[in-house]
Amino acid sequence: MRVIIQDGKRWETLVRPFGRVMVATLLLAVVGGAGIFTFYYVRYSRLIDERLSRPVFPNVSQIYAAPEKLRVGERITRYEVAAQLRLAGFSESQDDTADTTQINSKPKGRFRLTRRGIQIHPGPDSYFSAEPAELEFSDGRLSSIISGKDQFARHELLLEPILITNLFDSSREKRRLVKYPDLPQNLVNAMLSIEDRRFFDHIGIDFLRLAKAIYVDVSTGSARQGASTITQQLARSLFLTQDKTIRRKLAEAMVALQLENRLSKEEIFEHYCNTIYLGYRGSFSILGMGEAAQAYFRKDVAALTLPEAAMLAGIIQSPNRYSPYRNPDLVLNRRKTVLDAMLDTDAITQQQHDDAVAAPLVVSPSHEVSGEAPHFVDMVKRRLLERFSEEELTSQSYRVYTTLDMRLQTAASEAVRAGMEELDKRLAGLRRPRNAQAEDPAAAPVRPEVALVALDRQTGEIKALIGGRNYGISQLNRALASRQPGSIFKPFVYAAALTAYQKGTSTQPWTPMSTVLDEPTTFEFDKKQYQPANYGRVYYGDVTLRTALMKSLNVSTVKLAESIGYDTVVALARRAGINNRIKPTPSIALGAYEITPVEIAGAYTIFANQGIRLDPYFLSVVRNKDGGLLDINYPRKTPVLEPAVAYVMTNMMEDVINHGTGAPVRARGFTAPAAGKTGTTQDGWFAGYTSNLITIVWVGYDDNRELRLTGGAAALPIWTEFMKRAIALPLYSDVREIAPPDAAPEGAVVVSIDPATGELATPACPGTITEFFIKGTEPTKVCHLHYSPEQDRVAAAPPPPSESPSTPAAPVAALPTAPAPIPVAAAPETSVTVPVKPQPAKPAEPPRKKGFWGRIFGG
Repeated sequence: MRVIIQDGKRWETLVRPFGRVMVATLLLAVVGGAGIFTFYYVRYSRLIDERLSRPVFPNVSQIYAAPEKLRVGERITRYEVAAQLRLAGFSESQDDTADTTQINSKPKGRFRLTRRGIQIHPGPDSYFSAEPAELEFSDGRLSSIISGKDQFARHELLLEPILITNLFDSSREKRRLVKYPDLPQNLVNAMLSIEDRRFFDHIGIDFLRLAKAIYVDVSTGSARQGASTITQQLARSLFLTQDKTIRRKLAEAMVALQLENRLSKEEIFEHYCNTIYLGYRGSFSILGMGEAAQAYFRKDVAALTLPEAAMLAGIIQSPNRYSPYRNPDLVLNRRKTVLDAMLDTDAITQQQHDDAVAAPLVVSPSHEVSGEAPHFVDMVKRRLLERFSEEELTSQSYRVYTTLDMRLQTAASEAVRAGMEELDKRLAGLRRPRNAQAEDPAAAPVRPEVALVALDRQTGEIKALIGGRNYGISQLNRALASRQPGSIFKPFVYAAALTAYQKGTSTQPWTPMSTVLDEPTTFEFDKKQYQPANYGRVYYGDVTLRTALMKSLNVSTVKLAESIGYDTVVALARRAGINNRIKPTPSIALGAYEITPVEIAGAYTIFANQGIRLDPYFLSVVRNKDGGLLDINYPRKTPVLEPAVAYVMTNMMEDVINHGTGAPVRARGFTAPAAGKTGTTQDGWFAGYTSNLITIVWVGYDDNRELRLTGGAAALPIWTEFMKRAIALPLYSDVREIAPPDAAPEGAVVVSIDPATGELATPACPGTITEFFIKGTEPTKVCHLHYSPEQDRVAAAPPPPSESPSTPAAPVAALPTAPAPIPVAAAPETSVTVPVKPQPAKPAEPPRKKGFWGRIFGG
């Protein structure tokens, strides 16, 4: 139809009703939109107010290591002490007077480096009373400690304990909160340059950046441009889901605007730094820059360098893709992108840019998750849950102080890594047994596992613990897993024998020189037969107890247990803290009943600590957020052995390491005084101790398949590597004789013996040995081969009042070549346990040999 418009009347006629509809529709849309906006604004406003009315992040409990102990004279520098303080949460102060009352960003305290030392000012939140101290150093050693409280000198100083981790919940997320003032400027600039350059200028939404992103997406036909600001990302993390929908985007913008009104820019940035996901470590998610600095660089966030800060800022975009362990080349390229952005924004100079780009990518090795003691932390959490609820632990900011020595834990982690790499190579070179089941060639090879437990010899504190070779793959704590200990149980048989005569369970006194016949033997028990065999089915005839333990002879040990009674052995083992599952059968002598590495570590304290049993423990103190004491633990001591028995047993186990199955310890370069015992079952064990530490190492397969290596070949190398690293640390470097002949405790005697006769040596004896006895069991006759009446009178005369009750040790004769053992065919060892008929004690035969082997064979 043709419409003629004249004087605009027709047009006005046509538009007037249409315009009314349009205006009405537009008005309704505005009102509706305003209503919807108001509804969601109020809704999210309430959500934000509720969230911000309480702490943004959970007040989780924190787990700390034991305090670091510094001693005057130890080899350490002021820079190493400063590094320890930074890890403990101290900040460095540049002025001369650090006022501890003004400490805000780092409540643990401050320190200041001086020309010759370091000044330490603990803050109000310090573990210890706020007593400042000044340390001075000279020639690489700590030369003096002066208290800032009374200006008196101190011999030692405890540093603030290092935070191991924040206690995690079932989500297995680890976070280490940081404050904005503690963030290094390089990290702030790196994050702003690559994530949100106009952060301090926009209102929560960067409209210029948004417009640019829309233009690029439309012009290129893609939707890859990101325009979210740091505030929007925080809004998404704290209040919204990760869904990529229009509705969520609108909500994100609305929340971002409100956050800008409620929080300062610094607070928003701080929350963002504590929120962002930055990859994973082991089985834990890494949340926040504080945890990332520890995970990737083993540093406090304040100590990050420019290349390190750029790397962390770069991986925010895609932490799993930019993993430095899986894709190091991608990470280097991404780091360069961040550095280019920093140069473009004038955050760094060209020289700083070039130096940082050229810097190698150096991150903490992925295996160092063990250095963070994850199995230990799991153990701590389980114990805490026996006393506190999960809600308390994740909301009350408890401070949990443990016994863990972080330096020793790192040494354990490194020793286990090196030892297991060596073990893998040895196992790869072994021929597979004919009866071994074929493995799926497509499946990953089954690798042996490991456990290591190190105790303080005098307190029972667990100082280091490894529960497996890779916590990220398996969280099973093998330090608490029950396995057959094998020959590391044998010392309890020999200790029981040394006390059996006095307790009336043996008709004859047993001494290290007593002999037992080592030959194939069938034992009967409970109408069943038990036929143990020596390793390699090699037998030695008449041997002394010292030799039987030193060579770890199975048959001799079972005969000894039979002679004193299996009940006697079990009773001692249970008093030493070994579980009630062990039974009085012949196989008890060979460690056939299962125990855990932590249990056997505790049991060995009776040998290392003068007969006193020390319960292993790992929780020291638990305090609330105000410092109030909630729980405290002390060493728990139980007398089990006479000090004299522990002394003699230690000497016998020293021979195991110096001349027996543990001799590879010396061949591998560990020269400090030590005692120990190897153990071989399906698994490999080594238990040993010095004057400072008791350490147990277990190696085996989780599925109980045979390791096919002895404890001396599998576990001993790890023990040795760990102990070498341990004694290199200042706190454990003072290793002393553990059974010195000239310091026998009451009830023990050390005498010179003529090896040809086994009798007391005289000055005329051409060669003598030193032997250790429980008082009353030592020889009383003077050597009849080199006898004279004058010597007899001298030997029978009482010692002068001023003399020590112990006879000084005589020099040990040189070691002759060992006689060849007697090979005898024997049935393989079986796990069937049968009773043994009591046999009369066999009297010792007169000595027949001279020199060392006279001592070993006793005749």
